[in-house]
Amino acid sequence: ADFQRIPSDYYKLRRLDPSYSIYFSPTDFEPVPASKEGINKLFEKYQPGSSALLQKFLEEAEMTYNLAVSQMALKPGHSPLEFISVQTITHAPLFIQSLRQRVRNKFKHPYLISLLEFPVLFLGAKPGDTPAFYNFMNYADIVLGTWYPEGGMYNVVKGMVALAQELGVKLIMNCEVKSFNSDQKNIYEVNTSQGTFATDIVVSGADYHHTESLLHGDDRNYSDAYWSKRTFAPSALLFFVGLNKKLKNVDHHTLFFDTSFDEHAHSIYDTPEWPEDPLFYVNIPSITDPLVAPIGQECLTILVPIAPGIEDTPEIREMFFQKIMDRMEFITGNEIRQHIVIRHSYSINDFIEDYNAYKGNAYGMANTLFQTGYFRPSIQNKKINNLYYTGQLTVPGGGVPPAIMSGKIVATEILKKIRRYEFAG
Repeated sequence: ADFQRIPSDYYKLRRLDPSYSIYFSPTDFEPVPASKEGINKLFEKYQPGSSALLQKFLEEAEMTYNLAVSQMALKPGHSPLEFISVQTITHAPLFIQSLRQRVRNKFKHPYLISLLEFPVLFLGAKPGDTPAFYNFMNYADIVLGTWYPEGGMYNVVKGMVALAQELGVKLIMNCEVKSFNSDQKNIYEVNTSQGTFATDIVVSGADYHHTESLLHGDDRNYSDAYWSKRTFAPSALLFFVGLNKKLKNVDHHTLFFDTSFDEHAHSIYDTPEWPEDPLFYVNIPSITDPLVAPIGQECLTILVPIAPGIEDTPEIREMFFQKIMDRMEFITGNEIRQHIVIRHSYSINDFIEDYNAYKGNAYGMANTLFQTGYFRPSIQNKKINNLYYTGQLTVPGGGVPPAIMSGKIVATEILKKIRRYEFAG
C-alpha cells in the first residue's frame, strides 16, 4: 500500500476454513472453524457458557491488537516514552499479568486453554512468562483468521521481489558479505564474495549478531556477553516430505497436541534439551492447493519447536522422525512411511549454516517484557552513523509480519534523516 499496490496485484489470498485442526488426544480431533458461530459452538462443547467468556476475551484482544498495530508496532524503540500513552497506561495491567493468568481466569477445560495459549509458544516464552498484552495473537488467530497465498508462501516473496524491481531496485543474489570498511564512523564500502560495493547507507536484514561480528569490536552495539544473556525464541526441527498418496483425517494445518504442552515448553525454555514427547505441527498445502504437489500426491512440512543451541545430529533427527511417524500413523490411521518419495530435514545446524542464526534460532529473540520495544537491540548502530538493522532480533519482534514492519521502521528513520540533511542545506 505504501507504493499504491495491493496484494492481489501479485498473489491471491484464500481464507482457510477450518483455520486449522488440533489433535488434543488420539481420539479428540477438532477443526477450529473460521466463523464466529463455529468457534462459539466449539467452546460450548467443552465448557458450557464459555462462548460468552470467549467473546469478552476477544473484545479485549481486539483492543490490544489495534493498540499494538496503531501505536506500538511501528515505533523505532529509541526511548521507552514512545510506548507511553493514555491507551497504554489504561492497559497497564495487561503488561503485568501473564497470558496464562488471563486465559485461566476464564477458561477451565485443558483443550480450550491449549487452544488459547499455544499461539504465544513461538514468541519465545511460556504463556506464564508472556505478558497478557500478547492476547492480540488470539484475535489475529481466531477473528482475522488463517490465510493461504495460492501457489505457496514463496509467491509472497516473489511479489515483493517484483515490486522492488518495478521500483528500480537492483538485486544481487548469492552474494555473501565478508566485512565492512568504515572511515570516521561512516561505512563507505561493503566487501562481498562478488566484489566491493561503495555505499552511503547499509541496512542489514541478516542475523544481528552475525552482522556485528563483521565489524571491529569497538564499532559493535553489543558484546558477546550481552547476546549470551538474552532469552531466545525456539529453533525448529523441520521435515519436508513428499508422499505418493493423499492423506485422510488431517487438514491444511494440523496441530498434534496429544502430549503435554507444559513439558514440551519446559524442554525449550527451562532446561534446554530435546523434548521427550514433542508436540508438532504439520502443514499440508496440497490439501488446499493442487499446484503444490502432483495429482494424487501430498507435500508436508512437519515442524517441532525446540530449544536453540542444543546438539543437532543426523541420528537425533532420525530418532525424532521415527517418533513423529509413529504418532502420525497411529493417530490419523494413515500409512505414511512406505509412501515417502521425498524427504529432507532442516534444523539448528542448517539455520546457522544458511542464515548465520545465533544459536540456530528460528524465531528471533523472545518477546518477554524486558525484551520488548525499547529493550530490544537498537535498529541503528550507535557508533557508525549509517548502519541500520532490521529483522527478528530488533523491533518490533520475530515472525514474518514484524520482520517486514522492521524494514518499514528503518526505511522511515532513513527518510527522516535524509530530509533533515536536505532541509539543512
